[in-house]
Amino acid sequence: MLPRWSRAAIRLYKLGSQNNMELRRDFCFVANRSYEKVAVAANDSAEKDFSTKPEVQLNKMFWTKPCSLDLPQGSPLRVEEPKYEGIRHIIFKLLLFYSKESKSIRGANVVYRRIVSQVDKPAIYNGFGVFNMEKTFKTTFSLLVLHMWLYLRRLKEDGKEGVEFGQYLYEIYNHDVELRVSKAGVNLLLTRWMKDLEKIFYGNIVAYDAAMLPEAKYDELPNVIWRNIFSDDGLSKPNDAAMGAVQAMARYARRECSCLSLTDKESILSGNFMFSSLENPRYDDHVRG
Repeated sequence: MLPRWSRAAIRLYKLGSQNNMELRRDFCFVANRSYEKVAVAANDSAEKDFSTKPEVQLNKMFWTKPCSLDLPQGSPLRVEEPKYEGIRHIIFKLLLFYSKESKSIRGANVVYRRIVSQVDKPAIYNGFGVFNMEKTFKTTFSLLVLHMWLYLRRLKEDGKEGVEFGQYLYEIYNHDVELRVSKAGVNLLLTRWMKDLEKIFYGNIVAYDAAMLPEAKYDELPNVIWRNIFSDDGLSKPNDAAMGAVQAMARYARRECSCLSLTDKESILSGNFMFSSLENPRYDDHVRG
């Protein structure tokens, strides 16, 4: 893929006219617009004042009926494929901008930003959130893996196309995790760290899948979530206070699985969906649900 884009950049440079200078600006705009629009949701959440939030009622959360997560037409958070005409369309087509591979890469980038936006929401963490978790590398990585699993599980419903798309997403995830590890101050033995994190990723995926099997006990998913996300050593048992958060997250995960299954293929592959809100619901909302 990279050699193709390198050749394309050279061809653009040689064109040299004012029109093609404008085309380059358009190209850069397209490359960045997905991130900018998706980031709106994260920024809105971060700027909210949570100081007046009522006490979290964990036992009343994530009981509502599952529904599609797709963003409606006209939503400012949607990311649409650019539609060029004339010479611009021809040049972008020659650059393979409209190829299946290029579309998948763009879609995977949008999807990953949706996942990161959900994982970074203040509503999860200490002082703000429903799960009252300390925001550390361990917790954010564990939640990142959980949401990757939710999405990859949904992709299985789309057969070979879903598997291929999942590979693009995994490559983006892997690159992001490497950056996160470096940012955390780990520069020596980075390769070893990445191999260990890869083992954790696949181990968690297998455990979550097993917990969702029809024959699995109902408490298996909460147990896996406790070991993978909440527990420091993976061995201790949660106390009553922690168990409420663990069970709520298990309900959230089950509900998101159902919601993603109800979300249409186009929205799933383009990233035009939004994970469920993590806001503390009012009691009357729970009763109506």
